[in-house]
Amino acid sequence: MADAYDYIFKIVLIGESAVGKTNIFSRFTQNDFNLESKTTIGIEFSTAKTMTIEDKSVNAQIWDTAGQERFRAISVAYYRGAVGALLVYDIAKLETFQNLERWLRELREHTSPSIVIMLVGNKSDLKHLRAVSTEDAKAFAEKNNLLFLETSALDGTNVEAAFTQVLTEIYKVESQPTPGKDTKRVKPGNGKRIFHMIESSSSSKKARRGCC
Repeated sequence: MADAYDYIFKIVLIGESAVGKTNIFSRFTQNDFNLESKTTIGIEFSTAKTMTIEDKSVNAQIWDTAGQERFRAISVAYYRGAVGALLVYDIAKLETFQNLERWLRELREHTSPSIVIMLVGNKSDLKHLRAVSTEDAKAFAEKNNLLFLETSALDGTNVEAAFTQVLTEIYKVESQPTPGKDTKRVKPGNGKRIFHMIESSSSSKKARRGCC
């Protein structure tokens, strides 16, 4: 039976270890938060809930990548086909913000130029421990042409909004024809995945058969 989706978009969560990526993932996909959550090892994947955007059903495939340095080689392989990303830092840990340039550079090296990226300052409930100002984060987002929100996976603040904004922007990009573009696309309908492919034609065909 064919999936009843018009679009399926792959979104990756990236950033340093312990910034709350897994709890953002869990809050959005299951409305759950675990104070005892452990560092993600490798990759976690979930087909999240379906949303309706301009009368089209859009399903998000969220990929939670490990932030630890020793797992980054695994993460790189899973950038393939992503059309959206949440670049996450912890507002209470300056180092996680300072390392964003590296994560952003890696993301853009392995994805399409048209990928939609949102900068996410997580743990907004820790205002008393804030080490990264909202102004500095906004400036970074504007400099790098990113969307921006502060979230709290603990109380759910802006988690739904972050994914909704990213999915809406992806839809705007993917639903518009782009004449002369070299990227390979899968046409929407019957739950087909909408992935950007920047490999050769043969590699693209192989990638479209599975979930990257």
